[in-house]
Amino acid sequence: MKFAIEKLESNYKARAGKLELPHGEVLTPVFMPVGTNSTVKTLTMEQLEQTQSQIVLANAYHLYLKPGAEIIEKAGGLHSWSNWKKPILTDSGGFQVFSHGRFGKSKITDDGVHFRDPWSGKEHFIGPDEAIAIQNKLGADIIMAFDDCSKLPSTQEELEVSLERTHKWAIRSQNAHKKPDTQSLFLIVQGGTNEELRQKSVDFISNLDSPGIAIGGVSVGEKKEEIYRITAYTLDKLPKDKPRYLMGVGTPEDLIFGILCGVDMFDCVMPTRIARHGTFYTNEGRKIIKNSEFISDFSPLDKDCKCYSCLNHTKAYIRHLFKASEPTGPTLLSIHNIYFLVNLVSQIRKSIINNTLSEFLNQYPLTPHEMIKRYLERQAVNTLQ
Repeated sequence: MKFAIEKLESNYKARAGKLELPHGEVLTPVFMPVGTNSTVKTLTMEQLEQTQSQIVLANAYHLYLKPGAEIIEKAGGLHSWSNWKKPILTDSGGFQVFSHGRFGKSKITDDGVHFRDPWSGKEHFIGPDEAIAIQNKLGADIIMAFDDCSKLPSTQEELEVSLERTHKWAIRSQNAHKKPDTQSLFLIVQGGTNEELRQKSVDFISNLDSPGIAIGGVSVGEKKEEIYRITAYTLDKLPKDKPRYLMGVGTPEDLIFGILCGVDMFDCVMPTRIARHGTFYTNEGRKIIKNSEFISDFSPLDKDCKCYSCLNHTKAYIRHLFKASEPTGPTLLSIHNIYFLVNLVSQIRKSIINNTLSEFLNQYPLTPHEMIKRYLERQAVNTLQ
């Protein structure tokens, strides 16, 4: 992997860069759609490519359970298996372990995690060595260290124990990695919303000199202002010359805030998840296609959007598909929502390159979101400028 920063924005900490990976080039900042089971739900790979997505995420935990890493390895790796030609990033499954742990379905020790398959009930164990071995078999361009995502709320002692475990697992992940020439291993900073622990984690992870660093443990139940506070604080401490990945964050306002603070990479299930329930993004905010206001609305989902759905179908038609329980409805909204976020990030990148970010923010209808605006005003001197 090669990473180069092409432009630093003068008023904020936004940056435009370029990632060179085995399966292609990725221009940053970038939004990565989530294809948990080696597919983005409801979309074919051709439809996904039409959204102009540059890189997608798959989850090692889920693919380990179904169909098994060995099957995908025999198929030639994730790219051959799924027929996605562009770069892929795999998440190690640390968050899924955290998620299942909330319901008492997993047991975390310093060695790793004992858990039951939520579908079959079969017992499994995954530690850092196993998580990296799985990802080596899957063959993604970027793989993630196995980490301990602390629950909320957590005591100071619980956060410290979790952080120490994440740091030990980071070293074990690096030692277990067998394909550093073809797969870049990113390490993860944890520490909850505690600034002291975040600083400790940044110092430790930075010293391990990984190709890239992710911020984990945000967007797991905190209030929005807490997410913004700890994200901005952590980003300000990270190395400037490595790609920075904010995990699990991806609403329009979150993308804008993250980019202003210096994030290079994002992923989130939100655009497809809300699409399946009938919600779509517009430059005027989120809207629900099932609402009666769209019964005879023959305009596109968003008047400025150039996605397949907006160029070919109306709100009235897509509303009808949802009301008739036709699966094409969620597909069309998923195409639109992914394109909307990919295009938003692309526009911001262009404005960074062209020194027009301030103009973009002033003209964009949803920016600044009131919460972002208040936060930026409070932090302008010591954090963002």
